[in-house]
Amino acid sequence: QVQLVESGGGLVQAGGSMRLSCAGSGRSFSRYHWGWFRQAPGKEREFVAAINWSGGSTYYADSVKGRFTISRDNAKNTVYLKMNSLKAEDTAVYYCAASDSGGYRAGHRPSDYNYWGQGTQVTVSS
Repeated sequence: QVQLVESGGGLVQAGGSMRLSCAGSGRSFSRYHWGWFRQAPGKEREFVAAINWSGGSTYYADSVKGRFTISRDNAKNTVYLKMNSLKAEDTAVYYCAASDSGGYRAGHRPSDYNYWGQGTQVTVSS
């Protein structure tokens, strides 16, 4: 069956860096858009970043623009989120998601995505 598995979360000090990975299995995701979302305690799930199926278009939330970078490796069925200059407010459970919605640009709403990972905790200490 289709599975997305995140890895790379943990505890980091403010100002530090971390890279999250999300590996897909059960099918090829080379024609899928990928997205990263996060959810902090007591808050709704929010969009972080997305990359389209070709890797030619990326999209970021204003809160992470310039600090986070999304990338993909189709040969490995994997999407990455490199996070620099981390802040305490980046603390959340991070989820990867995949979408077969077509089109050129990846979506920014949770409803745009078909498949979800289980999430990985990122904690930034101040």
